[in-house]
Amino acid sequence: MGLSLIEGFTKSLAMTVLSEVGDKTFFAAAILAMRHPRRSVLAGCLGALIVMTILSALLGWSAPNLISRKWTHHITTVLFFGFGLWSLWEGFTEEGESEELAEVEAELDADVKDDGAKGKSQDEDLKKQQRRFLTQFFSPIFLKAFSITFFGEWGDKSQIATIGLASDVNPFGVVLGGILGQSLCTAAAVLGGKSLASKISEKMVAFSSGILFLVFALQSFLSTAA
Repeated sequence: MGLSLIEGFTKSLAMTVLSEVGDKTFFAAAILAMRHPRRSVLAGCLGALIVMTILSALLGWSAPNLISRKWTHHITTVLFFGFGLWSLWEGFTEEGESEELAEVEAELDADVKDDGAKGKSQDEDLKKQQRRFLTQFFSPIFLKAFSITFFGEWGDKSQIATIGLASDVNPFGVVLGGILGQSLCTAAAVLGGKSLASKISEKMVAFSSGILFLVFALQSFLSTAA
């Protein structure tokens, strides 16, 4: 169990860092931190990622109770192989180094314009009343950062990989490694801002994560289900 905990922690930490650096939510956190208070953005983004990591690990932990551990082990191996090849393909086909950043920035700009247009409508008062309960406890910036990050991560490659990893190794280690990795990436995005995000080589991140996934897949293939 101790070895599995360390294995889950190290694998989750490495996977999270390489998956989240250069991800849409990473760029979103960097851009939001330029426009809003960093503390609220960091709390919102990191809160969403922690919740997502815990939920994913719980799903992975419960999977062997629904399917035999032998099958979950094989499925996890196939997922790692698939994600590894997918990431390498993204690295080879990536044309620009900042396409993801530009895309996220455009989406956030469009969101700001929509919010401005809605502010002039008569429905604004009704929406404010509906959100009053949440805004009593959380700032609008926190809620915006939380929702953008949470729904941006839902169904993402890193979430599915976390589910698979938690089904094969110690889920507590997966949660700890994932949270630490998310904290490091989100803090770097918020503190570094757009200047740091624009310097990230998406090709190198894709290649690195692809190789890491293939290493995990090979290790899982050569090992036996616990």
